[in-house]
Formats: sequence, C-alpha cells, structure tokens
Amino acid sequence: MKPRLATVIAAALAAPLLSAPAYAADARPTPPRTGFEQTNGARWTTQPEEQDFLATVDRASTRVTLTRIGTTEQDRPLQLVRIAERPTTRTVLLICSQHGDEPSGREACLTTVRDLAYTKDARTKEFLSRTTLLVVPTANPDGRAADTRGNSDGVDINRDHLSLRTAEARAMATILRDRRPDVVYDLHEYTATPLYYEKDLFDLWPRNLNTDAAVHTEARTLSRSYVRPAAGSAGFTTGTYGIWTDPVTGDPIRQVAGDGQERILRNMSGVKHSVGLLIESRVEPPTEGTPEPDNNRRRVNSQLAALKGLFSFAGERGRQVDTATAAARLTGYRDTGPIYLGGADNDPAEPTEVIENPACGYRLTAEQFAEVADELALHGVRTRPDGAGAYVPLRQSLRALVPLLLDERAPYHLTAGEADVNC
Repeated sequence: MKPRLATVIAAALAAPLLSAPAYAADARPTPPRTGFEQTNGARWTTQPEEQDFLATVDRASTRVTLTRIGTTEQDRPLQLVRIAERPTTRTVLLICSQHGDEPSGREACLTTVRDLAYTKDARTKEFLSRTTLLVVPTANPDGRAADTRGNSDGVDINRDHLSLRTAEARAMATILRDRRPDVVYDLHEYTATPLYYEKDLFDLWPRNLNTDAAVHTEARTLSRSYVRPAAGSAGFTTGTYGIWTDPVTGDPIRQVAGDGQERILRNMSGVKHSVGLLIESRVEPPTEGTPEPDNNRRRVNSQLAALKGLFSFAGERGRQVDTATAAARLTGYRDTGPIYLGGADNDPAEPTEVIENPACGYRLTAEQFAEVADELALHGVRTRPDGAGAYVPLRQSLRALVPLLLDERAPYHLTAGEADVNC
C-alpha cells in the first residue's frame, strides 16, 4: 500500500533539530545550514546568515524564487520565497516573525524552505506541482535585529493590517492582493501563565464575523484536525490561543487575547477570504533549569511539528479549500447580508456593531481619496475615481472590508466616507 501523501510530505520536511538533517546524495552543492542549526540552538540565525542561506537555496534549486517585496525603515530587505514545481492555482503563505522578539517560527520557516527546495521525493514534488508555497522568512527584519516586538518605529506590525502605515504591513498586503493565498499561516510565540495558559503550542483561526462560513470551517479544521494532532503526535501539548483553562477540568475560564479585530493578520486573512491560522509556541521551558539551547530547539521543533500538520491539510483538503476560497471571493458581488463592525465567533456582535442594511457604497472627497487611495489600492479594493473624488462600491470581492475602512462607525476606519443609500 502506498503511504498517504501527508505522511510522505511530512517526512520530507525538516526533522527535529537535535542533529543535522540528512540529505540523499545529489550532484548539487551541499544544502546550507542556518546559524541556529550550526550552533545546535545556542543562538538564532543572524540576518547576514539568513541572506546568505536564502541566496544559496535560490541558486541551487529551480523550484525556488527569491524576490524583494519591500524595504524597511532601516533599509533591510523584506523578502518573499516562492517554492513550486510549476504555476498552480492553490497557494499557501507562511508569515514568519512579524514580532521581532519571536524567532522560533522564523527558524522553522528557513529550514522548511531549504528542505522543500532540496527534496528529491517524488510525491513531495508532486505536491509542489499542485500547491505553491510562499514564505516571508522575516516579516519584521528591523525588529528581529533589535530583538523587539515592534519595528524600528516601535509599531506592532500585527496591528497594522488595516491602516497599512508600515512598510512591513504594506508588503504583506501586496502579497495578499496579488497572490491571493488560499491559506495564510502566521507564526508567533507567547509568554506562558503557569497553570492556566502554558501549552507548548496555541493556535487560533479568524474570529472576525465577516469571514465566510466555509472559509471559517476550513480554518477550524486546519487547527483541530491537522495542526494540533500533528503537534500532539510529536509530543507537544496544544490549545486555543487567548483562552485560559482550569488546570483540573480543562474548561475555559477566561479570555485574555484572540478577539475578532480586523487589523490583525489572522482576522484580515479571513476578511480577505483566506483560510487563516495563528500559531504560537511557548517561549519559556516547561521544566525549570532547562539549558537555553535545549529550550530553543524545543521551541523550533514545536513549530516544525505544527507545520507538518499544515502541509498535510494542504495535501488532503486542497480541493475543499479551493472551493471554499473561490466561492468566498465571489460572494461580495451579490451585495447581500449584514456587515459586522465588531464581535467574534465566540462573542456575538452588539446591535450597534452590525450594519444590517449596508449602503451601496461610500463617496470620498478629493481630499479623502488622496489620503487613502494608496491603502485602498494595496488592499485590492476597487474604486471609481472622478473629478469630485472617488466612489467605492460595496459590490465587489472585498465587500465587507469597505465599511471597515470607510464607515465612521468602524473602530479602525481610515476615513469617514459618505454612505450612499440610494441603491
């Protein structure tokens, strides 16, 4: 009996980093190793090492393309890696280290890029002929260099996916607009609270209520049927991000994070019709006195285990995901149904947070349009400029995003457009 595709792909990805990964004999140059691997977890890969590593992988593999998609305030490159055997209609996007002081996801992304670039496994190559993998290895290079959560201006990039004021968020918005990924997987780390909030890995799907129902279902399936079981099989504990649980019963007792606000990438991915998932590895060691290199390897290995679940999901449920995301991108053209300005899938919206009968669109003055035109274009929102400014119709793929950007009642709106109710 042939092995399941998911199993084969998982075997081709990075093995736990307790020792150097092994590769089959090949005429190509020896695969590079990250600074993290070279030191067995004693330190994180430096940015010059990352640049050399990615350049080597790019040169060595025809299935890899490395491009620069932006530049940070401190003149560091924002880069995108594309891995595929040929052009595909299905795309999975990894966003690594939006927060510069959360490096384990970045290390997992780098080794995954390398391992998929150099693999000779036929079934993994077949997978890559149907699914394009996009990776932003370091989404916040300035923050990573300084080991800070925010970028060089102190801005939390993961609160800028609506306003798009930072170069980093603008680069990611461009990817979402131009590549239209079916899955957006966002790698982070968190600080544990003993007894109540201390799993090896937490994850969470888009809670924003504007997420299409089928896309939301696929995101929960990715979490509960693939990522968590894969991590559990590797010996890691899992749970739902933002929820404290009773240490005896395991029942939820308090929510401390993980709401539905649209400016977070996890939620914006759902608003833009991608199957989104946030993944958070635990920073502190589960056992006091664990040597730092050992704990660092645990952090990275937990991310790698979860990534195996992601790739299993993409291989096994690819057609369902294709159907869900394609249908979601068309629903806005029907221009029906309410739009939510608040609430979450576990927190019903208040009546004041629901636009039951949305306007036909929003009119912007010339001054307003000049102020927000770039952001609307980066989001992929369709506009109709005219001599008096611009008109932004709701009848478009990103229907729910329009009021979040332009309605004065939306908590993070860019400008207050004039609602057109004369449909």
